[in-house]
Amino acid sequence: MPNIVNKGDGLESERRSTDGESEVVLQADGLAKAYGSSLPFRERVEVLTGTDLTVRAGELVGVVGANGSGKSTLLRILVGDLAADDGTVRVSGRVGWCPQETRLYDRLTVRETFALFGEAYGLDDEAVAEARDRLADRLDFERYLDRRIDRLSGGNRQKVNLAVALLHDPDVLVLDEPYTGFDWETYLAFWELTDDLRDRGTAIVIVSHFVEERERFDRVLELADGELHADDGAETDARPEGTEVAASRREAATDGGTRGTTGVRFDDDR
Repeated sequence: MPNIVNKGDGLESERRSTDGESEVVLQADGLAKAYGSSLPFRERVEVLTGTDLTVRAGELVGVVGANGSGKSTLLRILVGDLAADDGTVRVSGRVGWCPQETRLYDRLTVRETFALFGEAYGLDDEAVAEARDRLADRLDFERYLDRRIDRLSGGNRQKVNLAVALLHDPDVLVLDEPYTGFDWETYLAFWELTDDLRDRGTAIVIVSHFVEERERFDRVLELADGELHADDGAETDARPEGTEVAASRREAATDGGTRGTTGVRFDDDR
């Protein structure tokens, strides 16, 4: 049975809970997904084998796992971009999705990109302009509003990718390696924005190869053997390519608290 994504009021029972906890806004139960092959003698690969996930309003959850563990598959199922072989997904409210590979149109300008996605979200021109300008200022890409997407650096493409996911003020935000290519200032701005969203009750799921600053998260889960498990916090050498801000933070801490820049790739089209 394929998964069902319910973007309406599908979690009413949790809303009525009297235990004092925030409402459940994302619930996944028993997700299973396998990829087969039409070629002979090729085995069927089971990626998810019964994955469960519950996320509450205002909660920040990290999902880590090795390459090929099924993180992106899980993410695509959660947002309704891919059907599961079995299991269900229930979502309360609007969903924002920031995939690792940007799904932007190269021949459009940044301004045109916001207009396009705003229309898809059913927003009027005034709401699109307000959100666009606010996010462009927050993530520092306002000077590129009239530049084509294919003429942006990787870091600025990712800023626009994130901003488009936030354009319609989602209740659930799912991010796949969201800060890859960010410079130090944008990395800090990202976390400030994340804190503000959580304060407003936005549930956030961040999928990554690793989590460097665990104190920022309410929970960190590891996807392994097709299921999610509480992560034990063990260090890993896996680092997402293009993300070097963690090294900068460590250097800054050993340099009397000043902000270090060695090892940071400043990718801002200057």
